[in-house]
Amino acid sequence: MMAHREKQTAGRVLARSVKGIVLKGERSLSWVHKNNARARFPSSFLNKPVFSPDLRSLDMRLTKKNPEEPNFFQDVWEVVKLIPKGRVTNYGAIARYLGTAMSARMVGWAMNAAHAHKHIPAHRVVNRQGLLTGKHHFETPKAMQQRLEKDGVKVKKDQVQDFARVFWDPAKELG
Repeated sequence: MMAHREKQTAGRVLARSVKGIVLKGERSLSWVHKNNARARFPSSFLNKPVFSPDLRSLDMRLTKKNPEEPNFFQDVWEVVKLIPKGRVTNYGAIARYLGTAMSARMVGWAMNAAHAHKHIPAHRVVNRQGLLTGKHHFETPKAMQQRLEKDGVKVKKDQVQDFARVFWDPAKELG
């Protein structure tokens, strides 16, 4: 479903008939206008919901036009690949490590898009309380729990047990 909202800055319409978002590095994002022009916004917009992106088409927005340009989703995935077996982290810890502390929701979107890439251990990312909030984005609702248990993480009633012990903080572990 497409959102049809407008934001105005200095009397100028920045976005109309928004098709989606395209991440432009760690600290800004751009909206694609219906005429394919792009407007850049600071990352502070990430915490002010304007529309819900169509998560089915996230992969389309991940491709870089310029290989030198940073890509937030790929940065998230690189951190997630470093989580050791038997450990878990949360969305906020990844966002803080990447320097975008208020972008935990964007990390969640990146994890949702990661399911197309089987080499990314998306099951090792849970919410800040250790709950398996992303479990519905796996093949079956129990797949996330089964993968965590295979890694040696105990899960009971959709919550990681002894969360403080198995929590992996990328800021501490990676410096």
